[in-house]
Amino acid sequence: MILPSIDLEDGRVVQLAQGRERRLAVPLSAELLDSFRDFREIQVVDLDAARGRGENGELVEWIAARARCRVGGGVRDAERARRLVEAGAAKVVVGTAAFGPAGIDRARLGEIAAAVGRERLVVALDARGGRIAVRGWTEELPLAPEEVLAHLAPYCAEVLCTWIDGEGLLGGTDLAWYRRLRAATPLGITAAGGVSTLAEVRALAALPVHVALGMAIYTGRLDLAELARLDRELL
Repeated sequence: MILPSIDLEDGRVVQLAQGRERRLAVPLSAELLDSFRDFREIQVVDLDAARGRGENGELVEWIAARARCRVGGGVRDAERARRLVEAGAAKVVVGTAAFGPAGIDRARLGEIAAAVGRERLVVALDARGGRIAVRGWTEELPLAPEEVLAHLAPYCAEVLCTWIDGEGLLGGTDLAWYRRLRAATPLGITAAGGVSTLAEVRALAALPVHVALGMAIYTGRLDLAELARLDRELL
């Protein structure tokens, strides 16, 4: 599956280089959302909520009411996850809240999974320099995604793995990393970060791994109509 991504910051749709430098910002509009109508699902991330500096709750709920989507960013407890599902989110992405000082926060993940259902829960294992990054990618944990994958099956049906080192740079992604992740778990995997060619999308889909796309579609590097046709072929 191919998922266009909508990242929200300060009330606008943005694209950031490695989660830091803003390279693009456009208003969220019905026209923008409609441009993704041929895709089975879209990904929505509230960057402000992820960093704990406000939120874009009304915009997130506006999208969730109009499109099948998975929503992440600032989902820190079961109540927030439940509200997103009630607002229309098909899946909920949990990142920072999945971890504590000793590793996986099993109690909190268990509560969230019980609230929305394991099949609706996606755990974000976003990595910079091989280590999991949390709090809107502002902090890194002494953990690698490969170390925790085997322990997540009781709580979620899928993981979101972003290769932060290449995110927003359009320089290609780390296919070898995704091959290792695919070999390490039967869970569904969504890949993001640096994907910039149709060949990479096809290579990831062949693993099989879902692909979330941001910068490559907003800059026109990848054509939406062509991606939508490929998404139908994958179905």
